[in-house]
Amino acid sequence: MFQLGIFVKLKKHQFLFQELVHRDFTQKYKRTVLGIAWSVLSPLLSLMVMNLIFGTLLGSEIEHYTIYLFSGQLVFSFFSDSTNEGMASLLNNADIFTKVNVPKYLFLFSKNVSSLINFTITLGVYFLFVLVNGIPITWKFILLVYPVFCLVVFNLGMGLILSALYVFFRDIQYLYSIFTMLLMYMSAIFYSIETFPQVGRNLFLLNPVYVYIRYFRKIVIENTIPSAWFHLIAAGYALIAFGIGALIYKKKNHSFLYYV
Repeated sequence: MFQLGIFVKLKKHQFLFQELVHRDFTQKYKRTVLGIAWSVLSPLLSLMVMNLIFGTLLGSEIEHYTIYLFSGQLVFSFFSDSTNEGMASLLNNADIFTKVNVPKYLFLFSKNVSSLINFTITLGVYFLFVLVNGIPITWKFILLVYPVFCLVVFNLGMGLILSALYVFFRDIQYLYSIFTMLLMYMSAIFYSIETFPQVGRNLFLLNPVYVYIRYFRKIVIENTIPSAWFHLIAAGYALIAFGIGALIYKKKNHSFLYYV
């Protein structure tokens, strides 16, 4: 299967992949005064602003509102950063793969590793906030590995789709910026969906990002393990996105050379 072949080729080109990851991560903070500290400061500043704006309106209605908000922002920022960075990964590396025969998805995967590193650093800060808010860290927190893994696979799939589309249609970057803005408002980051009718709440499950956010909140805030059905939904979105992306790359692999 093509999906399994991806990981075989990653092992074969391990050195190149490591160099790409190092390059992408260092370039992101090149010529910045604070450097990698921005990976923590940026989400914290966004959290502070959103907390000031929405905390007075909704904070009293939602338990542990700061963590509720942070959970949504943490997951959504990882998704947004990963997919936006990955969208231009093919075009930005056209000078390499047009001259050397290497798997083109290596450039996308390296971008995702860079985003994953930033996410991991912010996740550490998130756990500190959890402790400060008086939420006990239990064994159930280990289960957060599941939505993180699903989100990584989902991000890779979306990145494969977006980077391929971006090669053929440059307008996709503008359409996607509008889409991510709408998706943010539809992911219940700063508001609760409990006041919605049951049909409306079920519709939120059509949003993969909301599903991963909801998983975090169930474990951290509610101290409950999501149902088996919820686990299947989370995995299903990840596998579908990755499968579609992998199929596009397989079908259009040679076409990329004519459009970059």
